[in-house]
Amino acid sequence: MALNYDELMSTVQTDLPFSYTDADTMLYALSIGMGNDPLDLRELPYVYEQGEPLKTVPTLATVLVPEMFPVGLGWDYSQILHSEQRMRLYRPLPAAADLLINKRVVDAFDRGPKLGALILLEAEGRLASDDTVLFTMGCTIVARGDGGFGGPKGKGIPPYRPPRREPDLSCDITTRQDQALLYRLTGDRNPLHADPAAARAVGFDRPILHGLCTFGVACKAVLQTICDYDYTLVREFDARFSTPVLPGDTITTDMWQEGNVVSFVCSVKEREAVVLRNGKCTLVD
Repeated sequence: MALNYDELMSTVQTDLPFSYTDADTMLYALSIGMGNDPLDLRELPYVYEQGEPLKTVPTLATVLVPEMFPVGLGWDYSQILHSEQRMRLYRPLPAAADLLINKRVVDAFDRGPKLGALILLEAEGRLASDDTVLFTMGCTIVARGDGGFGGPKGKGIPPYRPPRREPDLSCDITTRQDQALLYRLTGDRNPLHADPAAARAVGFDRPILHGLCTFGVACKAVLQTICDYDYTLVREFDARFSTPVLPGDTITTDMWQEGNVVSFVCSVKEREAVVLRNGKCTLVD
């Protein structure tokens, strides 16, 4: 089934119920590397609920939207590439909550049969108890097998450009060999991240790490390097995905700080690969 532009642009889902518990919050923190040193008292409040209120990693919001890329929109789901992620928090996430989720297609651009379709999606999460907006989420996907569907031309959102100078700060975080197996328990069960045969079928020697896990690791790097683990400081977090991370890789996050804006780029130096580009984290003023 080919993409239908009018049907795609009319795709809206409202008030989808979604609940998460403190166990989900702790699992997410563990899955992006919090608590690797169980004696680190700065990270323990993200993975242990006793002693003080449980802290929430801001990018937890990325796993609080069910089926951000639904399979029934007419695209070839096997050819979907997640290219950009954007997140805005309006207040710190609670450790557990009942939510209502709205989702919609914002734009769809036809880049032709060779380049595929570019599709922008957006979601909003609200507290079910009082309708308070907690976050908005935006992402850009490339439907590589669906170009030429007759939609308008376009390039999507212009990329953010980090400063052209040496970084102010840098943070190395080594991922676990089993990190993809752990992260998939937060919701994304794509076999590409667990099954060696599925990974080889699409050209990888082994299962790869989820892009949104790398996104979370970058947030952890900013938290521990610039924010002194104060999760309430992060308001926006955006980046482009460029190259997959392999579980066990060390992710280096280079950062530039200008006022309340932290620009960042993530790379795996062992393979000379940039894995996240055009990163921008906005902190509270």
